[in-house]
Amino acid sequence: MPLLPPLTSRDPHTTPADLLAGLVPPPQFAAASFDSYVPDPDHPSQAAAQEKLRELAAALTRAQRRGLFRRSAPPSSVYLDGGYGVGKTHLLASLAHAVGPERSAYGTFVEYTHLVGALGFAACVAELSTRALVAIDEFELDDPGDTVLMSRLLRELADAGVTLVATSNTLPEALGEGRFAAEDFLREIQALAARFTVMRIDGNDYRHRTGRPAHAALTDDDVSQAARAASEAGAAVTVDGWPELVAHLSRIHPSRYGRLVDDVDAVLLTGVDQLDDDMVGLRLVVLVDRLYDRNVPVRLGGTGVADLVSERMLTKGYRKKYYRALSRLGALCALPLPGQ
Repeated sequence: MPLLPPLTSRDPHTTPADLLAGLVPPPQFAAASFDSYVPDPDHPSQAAAQEKLRELAAALTRAQRRGLFRRSAPPSSVYLDGGYGVGKTHLLASLAHAVGPERSAYGTFVEYTHLVGALGFAACVAELSTRALVAIDEFELDDPGDTVLMSRLLRELADAGVTLVATSNTLPEALGEGRFAAEDFLREIQALAARFTVMRIDGNDYRHRTGRPAHAALTDDDVSQAARAASEAGAAVTVDGWPELVAHLSRIHPSRYGRLVDDVDAVLLTGVDQLDDDMVGLRLVVLVDRLYDRNVPVRLGGTGVADLVSERMLTKGYRKKYYRALSRLGALCALPLPGQ
């Protein structure tokens, strides 16, 4: 089949109903379960987290049976802290599946902030309060406004009897550290921390247990040839120039990035150059997450994954986001293209 039009030609739109319907584990973890999670025996905290969430799922199920005529006190909320690639998302998706789509909401921190913006705060609280579980992946605070917003949202959901489970690379009391004057919002951050039982998950990045993503890069000709071969094999492939895609992402709200790559079998980019701009970098983080959700293979022509983000960006406040994105992007670049 011919190549698809480039991503830069797409102008996707989402509705509040689309955002609500999307509050389920992503396709990458559609089959995730507690049984399919394999803890690393060298890091017992992984098995401990697995057992904790398994017990939580059972408690929520028991509460449903007992709560036919009255609402039971919700099980305590849990905050899973750990590095990228230790299986936190797998465990969170397993919990959501165990509780069931009618009684749970699953989304990333970014998706919940987008939901509040689309529905309005009161309507968002009303909608999420109908769920027994609200699961929040990649919990992070990038600005003071998010601190106040999410603190209030989680407070009202917990007061309504909703169990909250979050994953993050940052302990709750350190949220926002290095990005804004966290001391000005310490009361809000401490209130957030007090709502969770914190569990640390240790371990190595399962996506790169043999090392970091390779520094080797493809040429633009390599990418063009790969695109033609995949397209001839019947795959829905897009090819975009890096500068054009970066500019296009700045014109689209991040809540629409998932729609941007829907129905795409592979994303190939030419002219890729190293980033040294946090605004561009944070948009890239969201795009990589949406590609990873859908397990879409990626190829980069120019700069390789390991060199995509500048050393400055990897030493500042957003470094954990960038390391997670590089880990996920490295996994996507290692996937075979359709037809291979």
